[in-house]
Amino acid sequence: MSTSSARPAGDPTPEPEREPAGATPTKESSLTLERGLNLLQAVADADSEAPTISDLANIVGVSRAAVYRLLGPLQSRGLVRREGSKVRLGLGVLWLAGKVVPQLRFAALPALRALAERVGATVHLTVADGNEAQAIAVVEPSWTSYHVAYRVGTRHSVQRGAAGRAVDLSEEGPKWITSVGELQPGAYGVAAPVRGVAGLRASVGVIAMEPLSPDEVGPLVVRTCSAVADALG
Repeated sequence: MSTSSARPAGDPTPEPEREPAGATPTKESSLTLERGLNLLQAVADADSEAPTISDLANIVGVSRAAVYRLLGPLQSRGLVRREGSKVRLGLGVLWLAGKVVPQLRFAALPALRALAERVGATVHLTVADGNEAQAIAVVEPSWTSYHVAYRVGTRHSVQRGAAGRAVDLSEEGPKWITSVGELQPGAYGVAAPVRGVAGLRASVGVIAMEPLSPDEVGPLVVRTCSAVADALG
């Protein structure tokens, strides 16, 4: 007498999904990684309403069974969490985000230091966080009698200062912008955007207590931005 292997209706246990015929282990691993990243991106793109398993299956283009399987490693690392059939980002994302700034700073410092020594003024890397700009790396020149002291962590509106306004400078606009006294009385600034790094709104700026020559400093800042982008890429 044979027994039935059918599951009760509504059983959420996912069915195993077959890999495409002829797929090599390397291709299978790459495909799984890409699907997992697409799944995480889909969860992140949801604003207030968390996507369901079915929503994610439609977005990523896989079966519900595949979504369950892809969620496993992401859940174990705290990158996502399930609330019934809905999925939200987990606190593990915050841990990863906290590792970004130190790595950005470390990668950018050589280029920033070279610029500070060249122009004899304080140089900083500023990153936009929503409508605020934050200095995440600051380098002061070693050979000047005096220079501007600029603290890492300084925050201000992206609408103020050369560094703030430069982060969203369009490619059709000027290559660099200047400011005078917008953040600190008597301070002169020149800044340009860091381009070519996906998801990053940032600028490199020079700040001094005496007038800067935009025609001389501007191109140096732009070249430094390219060097920073290469280091981060």
